[in-house]
Amino acid sequence: MKTQLFVPLVTHPDANADGLAGQVAAIAAGMDAGIHALAINVSIPNVSTALSKLLLNTPDLIRQAEAESRRRGEHLLDLLRENAHKAAAEFDAQTIAVALPLLAETAAQQARYYDFSLVGLDAGNQTARATAEAVVFGSGRPALLVPETTKPSAFDNIAIAWDGSRVAARALADARPFLERASAVSVITVVDEKPLKNAGDEERLAAALRQRGVNATASTVKAQGRPIAEALQQEALQRGCQLLVMGGYGHSRLRDFVLGGATEGVLNNLVMPVLLSH
Repeated sequence: MKTQLFVPLVTHPDANADGLAGQVAAIAAGMDAGIHALAINVSIPNVSTALSKLLLNTPDLIRQAEAESRRRGEHLLDLLRENAHKAAAEFDAQTIAVALPLLAETAAQQARYYDFSLVGLDAGNQTARATAEAVVFGSGRPALLVPETTKPSAFDNIAIAWDGSRVAARALADARPFLERASAVSVITVVDEKPLKNAGDEERLAAALRQRGVNATASTVKAQGRPIAEALQQEALQRGCQLLVMGGYGHSRLRDFVLGGATEGVLNNLVMPVLLSH
């Protein structure tokens, strides 16, 4: 059964960068996956008053915003189609228009029908940030977060952030298609960020992976005051890893959704591809 990769494209108010197309095609080719891209355009209800029509010309502004959203969505789909063809990856596309408050939730709902989601995420793109969070915690599927401006590369060397938790184990299981293709895997445990139940868990996981034929090694790292997401990504990059696998922490508190420190750090400052699984 062929792996299916879902790519939600944000178009308003912040749109994905053009560089995402090359990333998607390279990753899909490396996974031998099909690509399903969804351009999520904005639909803005006209709630203008007579005064707003007179002073701001609100209907025209709405039409301009919707037209720009559609234009950007079509442009991104064209780029993806072109790059998928070059990579010999199966590709299909869809366009949908939804109200602004429903953009992220729509992406999460659509992602439930595919094996993985790939979300392009760059600093300052709050639309992509909200979409990534919704997909990670609302889709029930693993999400691959990719900085849009980095060069595409094969995931030949992979890092696993390991603390022995349920979400870390979930991420490990979801990462299996990547681990099976990797030539090297590094299990990384941060030892000075929170109490760990069992010392040496990173070596235990590495040994279990080696029994399955994975070339895995284990190491510990100290955050030394750095944000946990920064420490993990820096350690992974220093080891030459192209992908970091980690569990996504989050829970509801009253009406707010509270993210774990590492998860929030990755969403706020993504410097390498990260597979997040909740």
